[in-house]
Amino acid sequence: MTHIQTFPWDAADHLETPEDMAAYLEAALEEGDPALIVAVLGDIARSKGMTHIARETGLGRESLYKALSSEGNPEFGTVIKVIKALGLQLHATPIS
Repeated sequence: MTHIQTFPWDAADHLETPEDMAAYLEAALEEGDPALIVAVLGDIARSKGMTHIARETGLGRESLYKALSSEGNPEFGTVIKVIKALGLQLHATPIS
C-alpha cells in the first residue's frame, strides 16, 4: 500500500497581497458565519504578523490570538480595530 504524505495547510501562508486578504475576508462575510469571519480575520492577522497588529490596535498579542481564533468572540470594536490595522475596510451593499 502506498502511503500519501500530507502537510498542514495554513491560509495565512498564502495571503500575500492586500487584494488576497480583502477577497478572503469578503468570501467569509458572504457566508455570514460570525465564527468563520473571526477565524478569517485571525488568519489575515497572522499573515501580517500578530505582533504588528497588536501594536497597531493597542491590544495584547495573546488576547488577539484568543479573540481571533475560531472559538473567539471578540467585541465589535476589536473587530473594527483589527480590520483597520490590516489596512482593510468594510463596505455595505444592498442584498440583490
